[in-house]
Amino acid sequence: MAHYEERLERDLKHLRAGVDALASSVVDAVKDSVHALLSGNEKLAGSVILADGPINRSMRALDAECHAFIAVHLPSAGHLRLVSAIIRINILLERIGDYAVTISRELLQLGKRPQGAIADGIQALTDESVRVLEQAIEAFKQNDEAAAKQTMKLAKQVRFSMQTVMDELVREQDEHHITDLFALFVVVHHLVRVADQSKNLCEDTVFAISGETKAKKIYRVLFLDEDNSCLSQMAQAIARKSYSYGGQFFSAGRAPAAALHPHLEGFLEQHGIDLLGMSPRALDAISDDIQDFHVVISLQGHARSYLSHLPFHTTLLDWDIGGLPAEQDDEQSRQRFEEIYRDLALNIQNLMLLLRGEEQS
Repeated sequence: MAHYEERLERDLKHLRAGVDALASSVVDAVKDSVHALLSGNEKLAGSVILADGPINRSMRALDAECHAFIAVHLPSAGHLRLVSAIIRINILLERIGDYAVTISRELLQLGKRPQGAIADGIQALTDESVRVLEQAIEAFKQNDEAAAKQTMKLAKQVRFSMQTVMDELVREQDEHHITDLFALFVVVHHLVRVADQSKNLCEDTVFAISGETKAKKIYRVLFLDEDNSCLSQMAQAIARKSYSYGGQFFSAGRAPAAALHPHLEGFLEQHGIDLLGMSPRALDAISDDIQDFHVVISLQGHARSYLSHLPFHTTLLDWDIGGLPAEQDDEQSRQRFEEIYRDLALNIQNLMLLLRGEEQS
């Protein structure tokens, strides 16, 4: 091996060792912060807070070494992707260290440490988040693209555990001072963010190995109205026809009608849309999956009135489309359907522009 190649490989090995050392410190910080919280160990919490200084210095030193590597070796292709990934991983590890500091500081604000079901839930959430973080780090160390992609899937499941703890906090809210509730909400949120950042670490690992970038987000959108016989069905059909590349679209009604509006299928066929045997669907049939939707849109009334519980990451919208055709002659009915179609198409276009930008594929 030429002297230049030996030096390049040595410097890369040094960068990887820097990531390994930083990651180890961050994992320890997260574990210690939660242990301090659940045990009420303020001395340990203080140690976590003070240890953030060395973590930050290690992050800055690693960042400088990455930029020095680029300046010295002028890397390309795989080597450049790796150093670019390390720079991003370096930043997200420092952020996870900050989460540990925040958890430790929240302990110092609590009137009493969490106990019972809440403590068990926080510990379970911590175990999941730390396991995802450790697997993400190991995938990077082993240069294992398959393991990184598998860990991304695990990271998404952590939010289900978060909801369990949140529900328990709501059930016990009368037993806790308001400041303690806020502190525990912050702790739970930061533990979930550990898993989120671990997923980002996996994406950087995949990029470093294969050059594959983060997949474009597919948005899940739910249209609602009273009976799912016309308005929400039309919105779903328009969206599926025009934006299937960027979204998954569904519709439902509070109390589904026995059949579709008599003019709907024929009208949509004139616009090149086939409903393919669609029929009215009850909101109750999909209520358990509401948390999987990024956007829920009401076409009749307020969206919140349809939902007993609003997931944290779901956005509600109310679109004032107006009423359906009354008992009118065919021409008046057709004109009203055209107005509704144009309004829906414009609103959907604007929504997808916000969610996906100008991209067309």
